[in-house]
Amino acid sequence: MEWPVLNWIVFLPLIGALIILLLNGSRHNLIRWTALVVSIVDFILTLMLFVKFDPADTGMQFMNDPVIWIGSFGARFSLGVDGISILLVVLTPFLTAVAIASAWTAIREKIKGFMISMLILETGMLGVFLATDLFLFYVFWEVMLVPMYFLIGIWGGGRKIYAAVKFVLFTMFGSLLMLLAIIKLYLMTSPVSAMRTTDLGAIMNLSIAPDLQIWLFLAFGLAFAIKVPLFPFHTWLPDAHVEAPTAGSVILAGVLLKMGTYGFLRFCLPLFPNATVTFVPLISILALIGIIYGALIAMVQKDVKSLVAYSSVAHLGFVMLGMFALNTQGITGSIMQMINHGIATGALFMLVGMIYERRHTRLIADFGGVSHVMPKFSVIFLIVTLASIGLPGTNGFVGEFLILLGTFKTNPVYAAIGTAGIVLAAVYMLWMVQRVFYGVCDKEENKKLIDINWRELAVSVPLVIMIFWIGIYPRTFIDKIEPSVNKLIEIMKTRTAEETLIDEAPIVPENQDNSDHGLEEGDGL
Repeated sequence: MEWPVLNWIVFLPLIGALIILLLNGSRHNLIRWTALVVSIVDFILTLMLFVKFDPADTGMQFMNDPVIWIGSFGARFSLGVDGISILLVVLTPFLTAVAIASAWTAIREKIKGFMISMLILETGMLGVFLATDLFLFYVFWEVMLVPMYFLIGIWGGGRKIYAAVKFVLFTMFGSLLMLLAIIKLYLMTSPVSAMRTTDLGAIMNLSIAPDLQIWLFLAFGLAFAIKVPLFPFHTWLPDAHVEAPTAGSVILAGVLLKMGTYGFLRFCLPLFPNATVTFVPLISILALIGIIYGALIAMVQKDVKSLVAYSSVAHLGFVMLGMFALNTQGITGSIMQMINHGIATGALFMLVGMIYERRHTRLIADFGGVSHVMPKFSVIFLIVTLASIGLPGTNGFVGEFLILLGTFKTNPVYAAIGTAGIVLAAVYMLWMVQRVFYGVCDKEENKKLIDINWRELAVSVPLVIMIFWIGIYPRTFIDKIEPSVNKLIEIMKTRTAEETLIDEAPIVPENQDNSDHGLEEGDGL
């Protein structure tokens, strides 16, 4: 692909949003179809990317010609994709198309604004996964806040303003610390490049003192931990999920949370390897607390959507646990579990939204015996539930198995506690299914429910196909990511060995004297 395919992938949704902006706001079906077609075309472009992606090349592929964006700051518009990001890039337009289709009848007011927000959000998310410049990454990271704020704040539930503001405040707090860390890294690049820059490649060549790595890791890591969210930074998530419209919940669970885990993989692990090793026990313990805590809180929820929201805390705990095993199996399982969680939990939110449209309640106590009147819907819901708890043959099993395998190699006790979380997940998910779908259908409102229609079936079937495809033949996807994971581990090993020997003195060009510096580069933020 000689043409700038990544530019098109990132900006096609934005072009679609501009087209919708010019349309007559009363032409609702045209607006819906425009948004859906744009997302599907973008998904097709990412599929082309996936097919042509060469896993043997562990560097960035399909890179655009970098454009100097802010010359005085050294920021470049630079995009690239590797094995760590390729599946997330494909997942983003796939779930965006699913979310838009799921909102076909659920969103009845301000449809034009809703679809524009969805497409701008898609551009922001894709930019995060493809940016190879730290400042560009930060801009895309912040861009996605605006449409998500509107999705929750305008089309959300009864406490939508509270949830939207809480989401933005939590995210922005972490983001500002990350910006400070980016500025520090920018100021350190002059000895290794002709000019200061925020290019990731140049920053990868920096030798960062171990003490400074701790502070930089904390600045980046807090922003990413809030987005994951890692316990105890999770409190914004249930509110955002419960109040968000169905499409917003699908995107929030399916893609937005992965921006945090992706950030750890892309920046924290390779840039600050010594700090990463230092924080392994802390983050692993917080991940395990999130797994058990999320499961126990989910178990007592009375609202189906709230239950699924807390299950995300547990599932993302597994992602972090595998990542900080720092071995091939753990990190590969972590990336696979990001995708699996996006598919299964995104599907659960979508299905909950479907039944809410019919029944106008999400309380578990208001249901019972739904399978008698909605047999097709019940089968699909059960399949997705089994994938969520990691039944062998479904996608969830692949990620959880690799995570536990990688964790067991480094700490068998952590793996044992993680396994207990899987058991708890089976308890709360199957108990919820039993109360909602089985038993006696004794409520008149439930007896009048209509089974899944053709449009809802068309949206659900691709998700079910992916559940079984990944569960039965995961090699299609693992082969794409494993070489890049191995390269990441090698980079960490090399940089850890080198940087433990770094003197605290700054790197100074041969023709420059130390006395010219008032503040040394290694002195901290």
